[in-house]
Amino acid sequence: MRWKSIKTMEKKYSIKEIFYTLQGEGFHSGRPAVFCRFAGCNFWNGKETDRKKAICTFCDTDFIGTDGQNGGQYTAAELADKILSLWPADQPNRFVVCTGGEPLLQLDQNMIEALHDSNFEIAVESNGSVEAPEGIDWLTISPKSMDHFIQNSGDELKLVYPQDVLTPSVFGDLNFKHFYLQPMDGDHTALNTKLSVDYCLKHPKWKLSLQTHKILGID
Repeated sequence: MRWKSIKTMEKKYSIKEIFYTLQGEGFHSGRPAVFCRFAGCNFWNGKETDRKKAICTFCDTDFIGTDGQNGGQYTAAELADKILSLWPADQPNRFVVCTGGEPLLQLDQNMIEALHDSNFEIAVESNGSVEAPEGIDWLTISPKSMDHFIQNSGDELKLVYPQDVLTPSVFGDLNFKHFYLQPMDGDHTALNTKLSVDYCLKHPKWKLSLQTHKILGID
């Protein structure tokens, strides 16, 4: 009987897109960052025909596939190298935002170590349905469903407002350093912004987060 040698395949991460821009939301708004958008989400498959029956029905992001800018299948080392290549040469304060979709479906300890080895501060934006691994430097949770909400601590909680079921009062006592309301974008953005402002003024624990990248017209 002949035995074939089997080479262990190194894990590949499915990435929709990677680009250098300014963080547009929350605590780090205005900070230069490399955005790494992981493909896939557990709250919606990304198909418009299925939006109404999804857990999250108001997502404004394309996270399907790997066909975006710098998208593809990467090993941890390859992905860290690609992200580093987009940072201005010889400049400090390296900052990467791992987003999605839901990045914690893929982001693991191996990837975190590879990014830290390249001297990146790692931020993650998650819906809170997957427990975050250790080593993340800045964890943003943007909840969309209480039935799937398990990550009840982090650096900032950013609640899209208003939502039918999820209200700020549900989250205000959780273990987060910062609490933000972000007006829901769409046909009623102006009204939702006013409602968010009014709520923050009445409840000063909450701060307003605007999607400044949309206001500025940048990615």
